[in-house]
Amino acid sequence: MVRGRTALAVPLLLLATACGGGGAPMELAGTVLDPPFDVSSTPLVDTAGEPYSLTEDTDKDLTLVFFGYTHCPDICGQVMATLAGTLSRLDDGQKDDLDVVFVTTDPARDDETVVKEYVDAFDPSIVGVTGDLDDIIEVARSMAVAVDRGEKLPSGGYEVTHGTRVMAIDGADDSTMMWDQDVSQAQLAHDVTLLLSGELDEG
Repeated sequence: MVRGRTALAVPLLLLATACGGGGAPMELAGTVLDPPFDVSSTPLVDTAGEPYSLTEDTDKDLTLVFFGYTHCPDICGQVMATLAGTLSRLDDGQKDDLDVVFVTTDPARDDETVVKEYVDAFDPSIVGVTGDLDDIIEVARSMAVAVDRGEKLPSGGYEVTHGTRVMAIDGADDSTMMWDQDVSQAQLAHDVTLLLSGELDEG
């Protein structure tokens, strides 16, 4: 049973002050999931063609996951640019403790090569993942991310419907926080910094 499907998203009330204590308080942009979502361990496929599980193969303190597809006309590119910009705002030590994963919701068109080219265009450190659509849907649903099969368009192509939130997975393989698609690079980097610092646990 997936523990988190009935979870309520609870806004985190903790306020963080700027370094040195002199800055104005800043509320976290993300939403804490309480209880957290129990992430499916079903393996997908990375860009090297190897099995890749969001629980078994993510050994960092924090993993950010976004479900999208390379033919997405708008939102996916925006969110991926935000993720890449967030990485550029972190120091090397923080980046060593963080994985960023893009999971395609359109594996029929997004094979390993296509996904690799796509993520590399934003930041080569981003892990690209494809796989069987049923497996992708299972993993996404374990985090309450909607993924639907492509809808055919009059033009002959098709459009894929998917959730657009960025999801966080902690070191215990639980999804503990999420951000809306409009989160800024500065907001996401701020939240990631707090998550990696352990200040939220202390609070």
